[in-house]
Amino acid sequence: MNDNIGRTELLEAARAAALTAYAPYSGFHVGAAFRFADGTIVTGSNFENASYGLAICAETSAAIAANLQGRRTGLIEVAIMGGPLGPDGQLAPGPHPVTPCGRCRQVMNELAQLGGTDPIVYSGHATGAIEHRLSVLLPAAFGPANLE
Repeated sequence: MNDNIGRTELLEAARAAALTAYAPYSGFHVGAAFRFADGTIVTGSNFENASYGLAICAETSAAIAANLQGRRTGLIEVAIMGGPLGPDGQLAPGPHPVTPCGRCRQVMNELAQLGGTDPIVYSGHATGAIEHRLSVLLPAAFGPANLE
């Protein structure tokens, strides 16, 4: 698979997932797409709550969906897209990349460490995406190995 095609496919999956977000309070729709080593893509979207602190981020939603499918190993790539919905009902990403919050970095790290991977994270914006390894976004991460 061509790396650019793979990245584009994953970002489009994240964009599609963002359209399913429940974001009546912030109006900021976020979608996440996780690719596993076997090529499977699992998506999630943010789900807000009137008690703001109880909102669920897209990345955590995708991690939960992956777990429900029995996927706890093989995470190799993550794409995140976010922004308000435009008048046409489509996602309107802004000029700045949407990077995972600290909590989501920790949740993704848990999934990555279970499988011994260091996934690439694509953070989408209006004109493309930036990419980082998860280990760069969350250096010196605490994970399952720390409890042994």
